[in-house]
Amino acid sequence: MPRPKVEERTTLLDARAMSRALQRMAVEILELAHGTHDLLLVGIQRRGVELAERIARLIEKEEGVAVPRGALDITLYRDDLGTVGPKPVIGETHLPGDLSGKHAVIVDDVLYTGRTVRAALDELADFGRPKRISLCVLVDRGGRELPIQADIVGKVLKTAPGDRVDVQVEELDGRDQVDLVR
Repeated sequence: MPRPKVEERTTLLDARAMSRALQRMAVEILELAHGTHDLLLVGIQRRGVELAERIARLIEKEEGVAVPRGALDITLYRDDLGTVGPKPVIGETHLPGDLSGKHAVIVDDVLYTGRTVRAALDELADFGRPKRISLCVLVDRGGRELPIQADIVGKVLKTAPGDRVDVQVEELDGRDQVDLVR
């Protein structure tokens, strides 16, 4: 009888390293957007929303200005919706007003094939036409299937196709941590 495969888990970012990465990403967003004037942060459901919220709070603390934010659930925009199952769980999509003239920064936890980001771009287009769209991810693990790259990255990592990157956030998982699972 074949032996079951044992997962090898390596911590890439602990809570402190994740906090430092988010602080750096917040500064890079401010530089890319030339301040907060037309800035809008949009998190991709699930963990991208929590990361966008944290980055927005860091920017607000630094700049003293409220940063509008929204959330996208890209489930119905996926190009593999048929493989998700008969009753996909749909989360909330909400955007704060008109996107025209805004610099929308899409925030997600992990960038892999690029298909989630493509779906997010399609959904965002249904809500208007921002002046600019940028992509900010906590982890870029390589392995792209589409020509999509992040403008701001917390950690770059090369992974094998069978690997998994698990991002945990305090708000949902009770702790902040990023693990590579082989």
